[in-house]
Amino acid sequence: MDGLVADAAREGLIEQGIGFPGGLSVDVREIGETTWKLLGGFEYRAQRDHYFVPEGERTDFASVPRVFIWFIPRYGRYTKAAILHDHLCRLSREGMFSRRDADGIFRQAMRVSGVSFLRRWIMWAAVRWGAVFATNGLHGWSRDAVVVLAISLVVLPIVLPAVVTIVAALLVWYVAEWITMGPLKAAAWTATKRSKQPKTVNTPTLSINT
Repeated sequence: MDGLVADAAREGLIEQGIGFPGGLSVDVREIGETTWKLLGGFEYRAQRDHYFVPEGERTDFASVPRVFIWFIPRYGRYTKAAILHDHLCRLSREGMFSRRDADGIFRQAMRVSGVSFLRRWIMWAAVRWGAVFATNGLHGWSRDAVVVLAISLVVLPIVLPAVVTIVAALLVWYVAEWITMGPLKAAAWTATKRSKQPKTVNTPTLSINT
């Protein structure tokens, strides 16, 4: 039933001229471990303005740190909204757009895309926190501070225990990978001594963000 309500609401917004005229599908190509390139541009129609994301725009979809992916995946119904947000944030860093407006349009685009109420407000609060560390991101931040803090105080007690567990598990796994490096290096050294081609031993990496 909730899905039917979301679809009806989205159709109502589209009839008002708000949303992605081409739907939510998008074509991308992977160009890095966490980076993708848009293969075709698309348009977003807001309440007053239209925005166009050009072909070739780079994105990492929703910029969610690794330890939070279980809670907010990097892609989903909000993928196109996230690509639009990346584009507007780039314009913001170049001084051509307001970061606060970019975050607000992101939330609106998620609503049009059928993202649930709590999820889109949590993701909006997350990008508002991200704005603190972005070029020109603090302009107007105080106007949202109360709402952002309120959302954060509600969500953190729910999310933090799982995050601590995930970080601990990643550290244990990283140590385990390094332990396996000893026998692998020894096998590669032995192969070299026997004039054989040793297998490549890849060094483990630890990343909390990606």
